[in-house]
Amino acid sequence: MIISPADRTADVREYYFSTKNRQIAAMNADGRSEPVINLGIGAPNGRPPQAAIDALAAEAQKDGVHAYQDYRGTPELRRAFADWYGRWYGVKLDFTTQVQPLIGAKEGILIVSLAFLNAGDRVLVPDPGYPTYCSSAKLCQAEAVPYPLYESLGWQPDFDELERMDLSGVKLMWTNYPGMPTGAPASPELFAKLVDFGRRHGILVVNDNPYSFILSERPLSILSVPGAFDCAIELNSLSKAHNMSGWRIGMVAGAEDYVKEILKVKSQMDSGMFRPLQMAAVEALKQGQEWFEALNAEYRRRRAAACRIMDVLGAEYNPDSQGLFVWGRIKGDSLAMSDFLLEKAGVFITPGDIFGSRGKGYMRISLCRDVPVYGRAVEKIKAVL
Repeated sequence: MIISPADRTADVREYYFSTKNRQIAAMNADGRSEPVINLGIGAPNGRPPQAAIDALAAEAQKDGVHAYQDYRGTPELRRAFADWYGRWYGVKLDFTTQVQPLIGAKEGILIVSLAFLNAGDRVLVPDPGYPTYCSSAKLCQAEAVPYPLYESLGWQPDFDELERMDLSGVKLMWTNYPGMPTGAPASPELFAKLVDFGRRHGILVVNDNPYSFILSERPLSILSVPGAFDCAIELNSLSKAHNMSGWRIGMVAGAEDYVKEILKVKSQMDSGMFRPLQMAAVEALKQGQEWFEALNAEYRRRRAAACRIMDVLGAEYNPDSQGLFVWGRIKGDSLAMSDFLLEKAGVFITPGDIFGSRGKGYMRISLCRDVPVYGRAVEKIKAVL
């Protein structure tokens, strides 16, 4: 290069799954007798609601829908998100001021960070937790401050320990329940503690909530807690619960003042979501109980199949975890085990190391493959162990 990269990227690496998928693609192109079984990233392989597919196709045939769209999203989509929150989470949202569609919730993590963080600010990030929380802070030249989640507490923080932490300069706190990678459930009591913590310390709590329908009997939102609109916002997505990860349709909800600041940044970064996608999302958000019952029946079968892999590995795990993954503690080095299984068995399982220091010694299996694939993975792993 004839110029130097920006300083803000110095501590940020290419996303782990970007490099790992490239490695797996190269292995598959090398003439293997059987493709690598990839049990890594949580990209649902199911079919989206048919009504959404039909709406996308029909809307794309119309004149006048292929131009730039309103940066705020269509009124129809914002209203659909608000209705969805009222119906499933019991949260009343004003669709004109408290809902902002996003081109995926992952986009929202960086936009929220850019909207509220200055260089030198501090951000509480869960350990173990989604790596993008840390990298987004670093791209804003803020400091990511890990707060530990404890298996003995059901992968929740120790709130007494949080109170003893040096919270000077902390502006944001990332939370993620149901949790990734741990599968820890949300609860009204947990959300109430987080809201109380944020209000007392002047910290904006950002709950990342894409897994609330997956293997969960009751979807919950942090915004249902009284007082939450003062100190909390929430990201959500159609990626997981509607099998639409490649469509890139997400949202953020919260008080008007927060949403305005997010739109200020977002409007500089894109030119609105393709209208046919927005109208398809409206249809997806209308899905009722039958959709989620069928979805979770399949994920329960997959979870049971993934647990058999954990048994072969001699792992300790929660067979009733929520979300798209099974998380287990093995004996030994999880990073070395992941590399060994990929090289020798042709099976990729994510090492917990990538989710923070407290992920060392754990492994994460995605539930995004069909049940027979897990059986084949068991055979291949047994053969090399």
